This record gives sequence, C-alpha cells and structure tokens, in this order.
Amino acid sequence: MLNFFIKLFKAINSNSHPGEIAHAVCCGMILGFLPKDNALWYVITVFCLFLRIHKGAFVIFTLLFSLLAPLLDPLFDTIGYWFLTLDFFRPTFSFLLDIPFVGFTKFNNTIVAGSILSSIVLYIPVYWLTRLFIKEWRTFLLPIVRKTKLVKMLSNLPMIKKIGDLV
Repeated sequence: MLNFFIKLFKAINSNSHPGEIAHAVCCGMILGFLPKDNALWYVITVFCLFLRIHKGAFVIFTLLFSLLAPLLDPLFDTIGYWFLTLDFFRPTFSFLLDIPFVGFTKFNNTIVAGSILSSIVLYIPVYWLTRLFIKEWRTFLLPIVRKTKLVKMLSNLPMIKKIGDLV
C-alpha cells in the first residue's frame, strides 16, 4: 500500500501528465461510490484497468471514496429512487431486466443507480478540480512545502531515504 502512495506522489511531482492522474481520481470516484456486491463494479474495474490512467492514484482514490460512500448513501438512495421511478425510463428498465445476466449488475437498486448517476454528473468537475490542484501543486505549493522544517527533517531520516531510493 505504501508503494501506491509513493508512486502517486512521484507522479504528482514529476512530468506525468495531469490528465492521467485526474482520470484516475474520477475512475476511483466511480468505483468508490458504487456498492461492491454487484457485477457492475467488477465490469467497471476491469474496464478501468485497461485505461491509460495512473494506477496508484486509481487504487488510492477508490479506497478514499469507498470510505466516503457510506456517508453519501442516503443521498444516493434519494437520487436513485428519483431516477428509477421516472416514467420515461420504465420500459427501458423493464427490457433490461429481461436480458439474462443484466440483473446481476443490480442497476435497479436505488443506491447503485444513484451512485452511478452522481458519479457521472461529478466526473467533469472532479476532473478539472484535480487538474487545477496538480497544476497549483507543481508551480506554487511544492516549492513552499520543500522549504518547511518538517520536510527537511523527514528527508534526513534513513528510512525515508531508503524509500526514496526504491522509487
């Protein structure tokens, strides 16, 4: 797990493309918000593993958003109930439930539908906020953080030097 954090900080501070990290954060948000007991989670996970994204950031933010998801479940439930009860989509949902194995995705669960819908709506804003943060971090915040006494003290520790040499 420590290796993922090291790779993430290395990517944020290096010339790694900010778009790869931002997409990884957004894909981690989608997977983190989704309940883990359905086939849709596994399909999206496999799909994300084939994308050109930063895998360390993907794993870390999937875990972070998974910790946030239980707090947002009532909101997801409300959004999912609203979406699943729209009369316009009722024939589509009935048709999808008749297809074999589609029911295993549990798309008709209000929390699953609400989390997917919320993730899709939040994808673009989270992407741009992440890119903005990476740009600001690289230009302004990193030089300030490197000059702090805490970072200088930690960089002199032998264990931190060994971790830095592994990367």
